[in-house]
Amino acid sequence: MITVTIDGVVHEAMSGERLIDVINRAGLQLAQVCYHPQLGPIQTCDTCMVETNGKLVRACATTVSAPMGILTKSDKAAAAQREAFGRILSNHVLYCTVCDNNNGNCTIHNTEKLLAMEHQPIPYHSKPYEEDHTNPFYRYDPQQCILCGRCVEACQDLQVNETLSINWEDPHPRVLWDGGSTIGESSCVSCGHCISVCPCNALMEKSMLGHAGFLTALPKTALSGMIDVVKGVEPETGYGAILQLSEAESHMRELRIRRTKTVCTYCGVGCSFNVWTKDRHILKVQPLDGPTNGVSTCVKGKFGWDFVNSADRLTKPLIREDGKFREASWDEALALVARKFAEIKAKNGADSLAFVSSSKCTNEESYLMQKLSRAVIGTNNMDNCSRYCQAPATQGLFRTVGYGGDSGSIRDIENAGLVLIIGSNTAESHPVLATRVKRAHKLRHQKLIVADLREHEMAKRADLFMRPKPGTDIVWLSAVSRYLLDNEMADTKFLAQWVNGLEEYKKSLAPFTMEFASRTCGLSEDILKNAARMIAEANGVCILWAMGVTQHTMGSDTSTAISNLLLITGNYMKTGSGAYPLRGHNNVQGASDHGAMPNFLTGYQSVDDPEVRSRFEANWKVQLPSAKGLDNHEMIEAIYEGKLKAMYLFGEEMSLVDSNANFVGDGLSKLDFFVVQDIFFSATCHFADVVLPASPSLEKEGTFTSTERRIQRLCQVFEPLEGSRPDWQIIQDIANRLGAKWQYQHPSEIYREVASLTPLFAGVTYERLEGFKSLQWPVAVDGTDQPLLYTKEFAFPDGKARLFPLALSEPTDQPNVEFDLHLNNGRLLEHFHEGNLTYRVEGIREKTPDTFVEVSPELAKQRGIQSGTWVQLTSRYGQVRVRALVTDRVQGKQLYMPMNSVESPVNRLTSSHTDAVTHTPAYKEASVHLRVLPEVGESPLPRINHRFGHPTPQHGVEVERKWKRPDYHVPGNGLVQIQTN
Repeated sequence: MITVTIDGVVHEAMSGERLIDVINRAGLQLAQVCYHPQLGPIQTCDTCMVETNGKLVRACATTVSAPMGILTKSDKAAAAQREAFGRILSNHVLYCTVCDNNNGNCTIHNTEKLLAMEHQPIPYHSKPYEEDHTNPFYRYDPQQCILCGRCVEACQDLQVNETLSINWEDPHPRVLWDGGSTIGESSCVSCGHCISVCPCNALMEKSMLGHAGFLTALPKTALSGMIDVVKGVEPETGYGAILQLSEAESHMRELRIRRTKTVCTYCGVGCSFNVWTKDRHILKVQPLDGPTNGVSTCVKGKFGWDFVNSADRLTKPLIREDGKFREASWDEALALVARKFAEIKAKNGADSLAFVSSSKCTNEESYLMQKLSRAVIGTNNMDNCSRYCQAPATQGLFRTVGYGGDSGSIRDIENAGLVLIIGSNTAESHPVLATRVKRAHKLRHQKLIVADLREHEMAKRADLFMRPKPGTDIVWLSAVSRYLLDNEMADTKFLAQWVNGLEEYKKSLAPFTMEFASRTCGLSEDILKNAARMIAEANGVCILWAMGVTQHTMGSDTSTAISNLLLITGNYMKTGSGAYPLRGHNNVQGASDHGAMPNFLTGYQSVDDPEVRSRFEANWKVQLPSAKGLDNHEMIEAIYEGKLKAMYLFGEEMSLVDSNANFVGDGLSKLDFFVVQDIFFSATCHFADVVLPASPSLEKEGTFTSTERRIQRLCQVFEPLEGSRPDWQIIQDIANRLGAKWQYQHPSEIYREVASLTPLFAGVTYERLEGFKSLQWPVAVDGTDQPLLYTKEFAFPDGKARLFPLALSEPTDQPNVEFDLHLNNGRLLEHFHEGNLTYRVEGIREKTPDTFVEVSPELAKQRGIQSGTWVQLTSRYGQVRVRALVTDRVQGKQLYMPMNSVESPVNRLTSSHTDAVTHTPAYKEASVHLRVLPEVGESPLPRINHRFGHPTPQHGVEVERKWKRPDYHVPGNGLVQIQTN
């Protein structure tokens, strides 16, 4: 710590800290148009000029040192600030009262007020460009663009999509997409970073236009006339009087625009943001203070909310009669559900019923669902969709380190010297998390290794890309581990102090030589040895993996091999290291954490532990079953065996997302009684006897738990659509009709009960989660959480981790003469899961209207396929008809099909084979026959899809090029020190 003097007052600072951060922390007002703390110094606006030691410097680019005296309001500094802002105003017309951005957070408006500039010193000059409205979600107005470069910096070095730039050498600079394309045909992924950081109205959500202000819906001709009036009176009245009018109008907006904090309902990253609404109209999503995402979003989190107000939302309960559904009252539907559950239990026993919770709904709702199952019905037949994706990763971590969650935070991933991604298309499945890896790789030279079947974006960026044969990751991981141990490249000190089982583990590695791995995986020994050396030499290794690992018959073992590798290299117990299984859904971590599993109550407390059961029994005042229940894979088998008669499922599209979908659908149709609770009439609803209309996340309160074990509150944005109800209320109503006497009035009361029964969440309270505050479990009673796990010990009785020996296993359903192609599957950036939500977003559907199958150029040439050719894929279990997309993302006889379709779901082609330990389906082990059909249609991806764009990578805004322009000089009269760190 050092001290610096600012305007005569002494302040503490960290040596090397940015001066502007010290000034802002001290609460001093200093103009700063281009600076954003999450972007760093951009140095385009010059409005943050201050005087130190007689020189003018940019506060954003100056680091503090002792002794240092700073003047922010000296004549020299003030003149420079006003000169700099005057130049900015020459690019911008102040018509705040009729601007949709006049909401108290416009940087230009607020800077004008701060500097109290009454007149525009440099006349406004228009630019020879039209507005660009070609993106479905936002527009760019070059006439209002001040060329601050925030959007470019965010795109190039935060999101790292590298689409935006400014050609500073042009006589009339403007922001460019792909160097000069329209936005709609560029590589823009509609992540929204540029809009979120824009300091004015140059970039704005289309959902804001004409809706935010009281006057902004007027016809353009009328608005133009009003703007001309403002221009006319400005020379006489000055800006002060004009801004008073706009501020009055801005305050009026506060009466009708609500800003409500929520957490994203899509992937497991856990982005949080404010949702701006006017009545039921969503004006915009504003990321700002999210502990995970800051100003970042992806296309779904920023723009994927139209489904909430979709015309086909369920608003009345439905009851099947004579093969058809009719509308019913809530009383009738709930009474029928309770009566049928009671009758089936009385006739066939409690274990003839099963319950499936949702990974998209809240922790409180999963808790109530498992409480209904166990405490009211009396069965442990309880599961959630983590069975379909992440259970093997959890199992691998249970075996080796004790907790089934990420070792640290996304910040720890950023701090790693090397990131290894296995079986994860991170840039599309977890886009905001991927931005942090891309940023560290680009700016801090973090090393990146990717192992995957496809050359997706992260693979293209990797320092080392490996393409192992399908289902062989366990082989090369074990071979690399053996190589490190054999060549004294392991962390022997860490192993001796913190790890058990080394000798047995070494013995299990005997088959895994480099030569064997090379032959089995189709990778050269040089590539494998290079990977081993990179891992050994790195200052911290984080391994990220997802469904490309877990959705195999050896998913648990491969996940275990990952953790074994981290242990032998000492990559736990410190930042920049550890295991990061990337959770696919917004609350797949939380659903399991809160007891929606057949063998665990909340916090992974075993159902067969008498002490655990007695604690829950005392609180719930019931006797609980002790035997492990059925998981969702076993439930389908039990239906066919005649053992399972009834099922209650909410918030999941089970008939499409479970593997071997035809088999699953037939099983669901055999149930005596099936209740489905959802916000739309999904494909699974077709099998139901009762359909109950639920509410999405924007219409309820609760908590989600993200992939980094981060518990966050979501707040109610809208009242539930008339006729629908939050899931927790529906579950409570059913429980009470079955004799329970639950009296929860709010989800906070439910979580209070969870915390009282669960040591892992003992200190979690809604008060501690207020606003954008969050907690990462385990959370002690006093509220202390653990962003980084294992800082003192591992989660075993002796505090030591355990190396877990593994044996070789091979994938099932391998290609043969008939089924000669391997079919891979996974996510797309734009869509989520089967698309029930995202296909209802018009802009997303416009960009990516349908599913497809990726075919390699060599296979396409061999079979006579082009993009748009219809093909029939047939597996041992079913068939689908789909259009081909020819791309070098896949190679040889590898196919890739997104899972985002209701009409052509990929799971009609997958098998019932599962991981032996967790019963997670082997979705990634599928072989198919491809038949070319005679029809040739349009490409399944329109030309406006971002995959056809051409990014223009550069480092930030490249402000030095601006400084070289002949019309640029540094504002102020003194000598100027330029720092660009």
